[in-house]
Amino acid sequence: MATRKPRTAENRSDSDPFGGRLDAAAREHAWERLGSDPFDVVIIGGGVVGAGAALDAATRGLTVALVEARDLASGTSSRSSKLFHGGLRYLEQLEFGLVREALRERELMLTLLAPHLVKPVSFLYPLTKRIWERPYTAAGLLLYDSLGGARSVPGQKHLTRAGALRMVPALKRNALIGGIRYFDAQADDARHTMTVARTAAHYGAVIRTSTQVVDFLHEADRVRGVRVRDVENGREVDVSANAVINCTGVWTDELQRVSGSRGRFRVRASKGVHIVVPRDRIVSESGLILRTEKSVLFVIPWRNHWIVGTTDTDWNLDLAHPAATKRDIDYILDHVNSVLATPLTHADIEGVYAGLRPLLAGESEESSKLSREHAVARVAPGLVAIAGGKYTTYRVMAADAIDAASVDLPGRLQPSITDRVPLLGADGYHALVNQADLLAARHGLHPYRVRHLLDRYGSLVHEVLNLGAGRPELLKPLDSAPDYLKVEIVYAASHEGALHVEDALARRTRISIEYPHRGVDCARQVAELMGETLGWSPEDVTREVDVYLSRVEAERDSQTQPDDQAADATRSAAPEARPHLVEPVV
Repeated sequence: MATRKPRTAENRSDSDPFGGRLDAAAREHAWERLGSDPFDVVIIGGGVVGAGAALDAATRGLTVALVEARDLASGTSSRSSKLFHGGLRYLEQLEFGLVREALRERELMLTLLAPHLVKPVSFLYPLTKRIWERPYTAAGLLLYDSLGGARSVPGQKHLTRAGALRMVPALKRNALIGGIRYFDAQADDARHTMTVARTAAHYGAVIRTSTQVVDFLHEADRVRGVRVRDVENGREVDVSANAVINCTGVWTDELQRVSGSRGRFRVRASKGVHIVVPRDRIVSESGLILRTEKSVLFVIPWRNHWIVGTTDTDWNLDLAHPAATKRDIDYILDHVNSVLATPLTHADIEGVYAGLRPLLAGESEESSKLSREHAVARVAPGLVAIAGGKYTTYRVMAADAIDAASVDLPGRLQPSITDRVPLLGADGYHALVNQADLLAARHGLHPYRVRHLLDRYGSLVHEVLNLGAGRPELLKPLDSAPDYLKVEIVYAASHEGALHVEDALARRTRISIEYPHRGVDCARQVAELMGETLGWSPEDVTREVDVYLSRVEAERDSQTQPDDQAADATRSAAPEARPHLVEPVV
């Protein structure tokens, strides 16, 4: 069993000498620690729950390592609806506890933990039924507000049909008889997850991506660690731990099979597809929430774009690359066009993304009850699994996972304190917003550009802009993606752990879904900027570009296919950026 080492000022391996920076030196240091240090906890999975669990454990004084086979947030946590919300529709399902919990988390994000990343967003709920629908919906929103929804955002506002149409001129006049506006919150999910992981590193956690669990280490009937492979070069090492936590979401069942332990619950993958269209295609001051026959459809403001989604269908194919089909896209277009005066077409679509929700299922299909609640279990001595839940409640899930591992940890476990630990970039953010004009003048940028940077990096903006000192060309926009500066790509490689062009274009930025070219037109420029930091040869640059172009081509082709099987076959044919990944990926 691993024994915890006392923390001292001299014991540098239990602190963070890199200040939360995920660069090449930190990556090599992390590999050395994985092979030499015993850990209290090893966390498998670099999504928001895994990153949150690493932060929770580190801030409780535990030694912790997180390993992720691909990139931070490369699965579900970069492909959500990008909302921090209470889940208005869960009120109808009488899941009051879940709504209250989610609204508390939303409030924490808006006010203390991540005000630089999480912002209020309004939605119009169009009313279509006379007499009963307005009081029924108003009562639900009143409950939503009373459970915590209207603390840092405005409460509900009732609108006549004329008032609703003034707010959302894009709607057909006969699509509603009135409306109610309410507020939730949104964030760039991939950037938020990455910031949670960097904050965990800042507090001493070992964070290592491109590091795949290939086996579990056992001592009698207990799990005592994992064997991991660096999927960039193929080297392997054993990692010793008192407890291992499976935070792999839709991969939970696969990981259980690798561990040799029988799971206490099963996870079903539900595919959700979103499309991205230009902001001028839907004339509106607010987002929309529309009822469908199965669930709801969101039209979400996203900078100069709208995100429209989502679908909800079972997925039993490649978990790493869920593929959107033409049928999925048509479903979204048909539903949103039923209320729009000027219909959207396939030609309007700038980007498409598909993600998998990890939903809990029972032991059999007959008894299964899919839920957005989460479950946590100690499935074997030394092994904990957590799954289900929703992005908004990641912090609660993370704390529950560490609590569940406490039986395998020596000594008394301190209580979770992450409700009082701001993420990197939060401290000083509001003051910098007031100083945006001064900061812009100092660096020769337009104030709107600085405000955009502040909403992506918060007070870490100084680190970003300082990379342009003496290199003014880095403070210029990318040639084919002018919403982003070249220095942001350099920072992604030098501080944020981006190892491949795909990491930068799909997650550190959202160029892959925000531009019709989906990153193709700037892939070489991005590869050259990253290569300067990561030491790539010209051949490496070319390979990175080729792999990314193949990925985009496969995704475009999959989105023309009629069904999941055909789309999956097309998408899965694209090469992996990480050369030593093996299936099953966990």
